[in-house]
This record gives sequence, C-alpha cells and structure tokens, in this order.
Amino acid sequence: MSMSNDYTSNLNKAARLVKEAGKKGAQVVCLPELFDSRYFPQKQRSELRAETIPGETTQALSRVAKSNKVVLVGGSIYERARRRNYNTSVVFSDDGRIIGKYRKVHIPNDQGFYEQAYFSSGDEYQVVKTKYGKLGVLICFDQWYPEAARILKLMKANIIFYPTAIGRVKGIDAVEGNWQDAWESVQKGHAIANTVVVASVNRVGREEDITFWGGSFVYDQFGNKLIQADDSEGTFVTTCDLSLSNRIETGWGFMRNRKPRTYSRLLK
Repeated sequence: MSMSNDYTSNLNKAARLVKEAGKKGAQVVCLPELFDSRYFPQKQRSELRAETIPGETTQALSRVAKSNKVVLVGGSIYERARRRNYNTSVVFSDDGRIIGKYRKVHIPNDQGFYEQAYFSSGDEYQVVKTKYGKLGVLICFDQWYPEAARILKLMKANIIFYPTAIGRVKGIDAVEGNWQDAWESVQKGHAIANTVVVASVNRVGREEDITFWGGSFVYDQFGNKLIQADDSEGTFVTTCDLSLSNRIETGWGFMRNRKPRTYSRLLK
C-alpha cells in the first residue's frame, strides 16, 4: 500500500485490497506497518493521536476479515493502552474475532525513523493458532534480530509475518551497502535457520523524506523465494507448503541439534 493523509481513505483502500486478495484465493492476508496513516515517526513530533484496541480501526478490520473469510494480520496501528503508546499488530480469525495482539519489541531511533519518540516497547511474543497454521507476527525493526524469530520458532510458528515500513531516506547515503539487499537477506536467513515461512509486507511510495521501496516477499523454509512484489501498490498471493519444515528438520536437524546450555550469553 501507499498511504495518504486521510485515515478513512487508507482504511477503505486496505479493505479493497484485502477483498482483492481474497478473490485471488488468499486464506491469510497481511497489511503493512502503520497502514492507516502516513509514516509519522519520520518526524520527532506529530499531532496524530493513538487509539485503543478494540477501537475504530480494529472494528473495521474485523468486518473486513469476516466479510472476506480470511485470517487477517492487520499490519500495525498506533495503540494507546495504560498511559503508554505502542506499535501494535492485531490478528483476526476468518470470522472476525481478535485472536492475537503483538506490540513491537525492538524500536528504532535514528534519522527518519524516530519511533522511540512515539512507542514503548512490547514485552512478549505470541504465536496464534489458525485453521491455516500457527502464525507469529513481528514488526519491521524486529526483522534485524535473530532472537525474535527463533523465539517464535520455539513457540511452534509455521509462518512469521513482518508488517514493515522501510525505505531510503533523503540525505542519507547508504555507505554500508545496499539497504534493501541487507533487509531481504537477513529475513531469508531467519527462514532457513528456523525452517519457517517468512512473509515481509512493506509499504510503497514517497512520503516527505522517505521513499518506501516495497519489495514485499515470501520465502519458504529453505530460503526459496516464492514471490516478490515490486515498488507498486497491489496484492500478491502465493502458496506455502507447511509440511516442508518437517522434511527439512528430518534431514538437516537444525532444531534437534541445538545446544541451549551454551547460549547463556544471549541473556547478558
């Protein structure tokens, strides 16, 4: 999706695209991070107000999931709860019930991505069981952290969704190398190391100083790219074989050969 300054237009566009995906045969649909607004954290101050869950946006998403009979990973929204604000993804069953809620744990704070000015960190991970498999959700900056993906694997996730808002920032040279290549490569690694399907769903379009590069993709459990979008708006649908995880584990044994007793430094 590309986003405008109009909340209702963004919500209606999301509903239209979910419907389009459902007509293409999608059983599980994911929207991008903060899909109902422009990417406000590129500035250190914004007038945008957070909302509660349940609230107007989640009620609309519930109707969309139910009317299209899809499991819906509702991107993420700006949530207000207990005097704190969060970047929160809500998962809906195909009958419109809220079955999961994840608050982004890893919060960036650098030029163009001043999210620590808006969001507190969540403190737990979650995997939800659906008729199509067990789904884990992480959000954008979480994708650089292997620990988060591994935890979801240990919680028996079949698929990890990453609603995302990432792009190039005007005035910043990518001296490290190609940002988009690194972004995609690290998530491909999560898919292989954890024998899970990884689906990353990015926004597109220019918003002030950021050009979001899109490039949404799905990798299977051995790092084969099943589908990739370009930088245009639209719906992209692919099929995943969840049984591949067991076949890979039987042959490669990534999980059964783990040595947790040697990992204590991860907690320091």
